[in-house]
Amino acid sequence: MRDSNQPLTQLVNAFIADLQLKSRSHSTILAYNSDLQQLAEFLSHKNVSHPKEVQQADLEGFRDHLLAHQYTPKSTSRKLNAVKTLFRWLKDEGHLEIDVSQDVKHPEIIAPEPKFLSPIEYRALRDTAKADNRVSAIIELILQTGMRISEVANLKLVDVTRDMITIEAYATQPERQIPLNAPAREAIEKYMRERKDTSSPNLFVSKTGKPLAVRNIRASIDKYLRRANLSEYSVNDLRNTFIVESIKRGVNLVTISHAAGHKRLSTTERYLPIAEVPEPGTKQFLEEL
Repeated sequence: MRDSNQPLTQLVNAFIADLQLKSRSHSTILAYNSDLQQLAEFLSHKNVSHPKEVQQADLEGFRDHLLAHQYTPKSTSRKLNAVKTLFRWLKDEGHLEIDVSQDVKHPEIIAPEPKFLSPIEYRALRDTAKADNRVSAIIELILQTGMRISEVANLKLVDVTRDMITIEAYATQPERQIPLNAPAREAIEKYMRERKDTSSPNLFVSKTGKPLAVRNIRASIDKYLRRANLSEYSVNDLRNTFIVESIKRGVNLVTISHAAGHKRLSTTERYLPIAEVPEPGTKQFLEEL
């Protein structure tokens, strides 16, 4: 056993430093640090300052405290993941003999049914955004390929050819390629004619030439959704629309799953009843929306 008298706050700092050495993403490190500082503060009010003093009931109390203070089950579960990762690390590093977080249960998360736009609705969104070539290109790209908003933000110029989009490998996602159809290609070409001249390798950039952040993409599309009287939808629902419309048009699930980057075919299959399609299609190519 290592020195077990180190306070929790000190060991949290060591854990965060270890994540940095392992090149975990900046956003993950920030989130873990915030979540674990919140845990340390909660435990300090219970006069618990060392990991060896922490009991399973303390961690369950932290979970219940979050839920009682208006954190959603999803947010609480994410914070609990950070806690469990810390305690596994403490045990692996020899600071604890037993991982007391192992049997702490996550709150039940009832996933809402995915929302999607009807053809009339996504055509209305197109019309509303048509004067903004950058946003129009982003909308068209998601509708025609099912890309995630983070993938759009990280898309590089070299990843786009006339007929194909390449999504670089990231996190647990392997590299994949998605066919680039005419509507998406034409929208990108129109945007490129006015794209800021910059050294940034990213396809989508701001007016100052910097890579367009996810939050900026989300805010821009939300603005046009409101203008089109579609405020009940979000940018993520454009991706759902791609999946549902592809199913309705008879595209086979493997083709859709690959384009969307689903790890499991069962994830794509759950859209069948949402699309009100009893049996999956057989087409091995994506159709234009």
